[in-house]
Amino acid sequence: MSAVTEVHNTTTEALAALVDGGEGALVTLVAGEMRVAAHRAVLAAASPIFAAMFAHDMPEASSGQVSVDDVEGPVLRLLVAYAYTLQAPQLPDTAAQLLAAADKYGLSALKAACERQLISQLAVETAAATAVTAVRHSCPDATRAAVAFIKDHPQVMATRGWADAVLEYPQEVIEVCSMLGGPPAEASSPTATGGGPTPNSDRQPHSGHSRTPAAAAPPTSARHTPPPDDAAVSRFRSLSGAERGWRLIEAAEEGAVEEVRALLAAGADVRERDERRRTALHWAARRGDAAVVRLLLSAASDPNARTPGGWTPLHCAAYCGRTEAAAALLQAGADRGGEG
Repeated sequence: MSAVTEVHNTTTEALAALVDGGEGALVTLVAGEMRVAAHRAVLAAASPIFAAMFAHDMPEASSGQVSVDDVEGPVLRLLVAYAYTLQAPQLPDTAAQLLAAADKYGLSALKAACERQLISQLAVETAAATAVTAVRHSCPDATRAAVAFIKDHPQVMATRGWADAVLEYPQEVIEVCSMLGGPPAEASSPTATGGGPTPNSDRQPHSGHSRTPAAAAPPTSARHTPPPDDAAVSRFRSLSGAERGWRLIEAAEEGAVEEVRALLAAGADVRERDERRRTALHWAARRGDAAVVRLLLSAASDPNARTPGGWTPLHCAAYCGRTEAAAALLQAGADRGGEG
């Protein structure tokens, strides 16, 4: 017997049990200002969570009123309608919320239907939210579809939806990034060569500096560092303006807070860019070093500086899951929008 047939048969038996059920057969579900009356037998037949609640006579159920947390009123109404009809509504705007509610209350067939809806409506602006929803609620088909879509449409990482996702659900975004196969070449080392296609066709080869980039280390959390060393400042002042700018980019890439402070004190230009037109702030944001991000912002670095491919420092922080750096950029006026 198929799962769908079994659910239909169980619900038919539940509906038959409503005859002469009396007033105790009803329960009121409450979500915010929304109140929906339903039969216990129908809810229990559709949802193992409700079945367990009523079987054990939990306080909420015995009072005749159940508070349905984390479910908006309109979604609650759709959830109850499904319990009676076993028909999933075709409402794209509520598919993600209804999937979350179906997952919470064990409505596996409804969850699967919502997952199919999410896959069918994947778009650049919504792909990040879909990926997060799929990961949070263990939807393997939707997860694979969303990751494949983002790989085919890397501009997703330059949307407001992606920036919002990394701030609200950083762990899920990190998991999605791991499935994407790592940061794109647009967010890789300024001295690296090759590396495949970038998300925005910014592919010109590197030249100039040969310094080997340092391995990424945990981001610095300190908001304050000691004043720059006078000798270091004097040494950096003896360099040309272009050399100071390059040293600033490298120091930001490596998270060298004291060197960044000394270079800024020596007059390093925060507008300096590498061969792919990225600033020191792009690198600090990618690394997630909030202390360096704040230093650069305090020196008037542009939080909305774009590469030729359209990437801003916020895009780099969001792609790499650097929530503290992203928050600092947003506080400095970084634009959450997509490519300009």
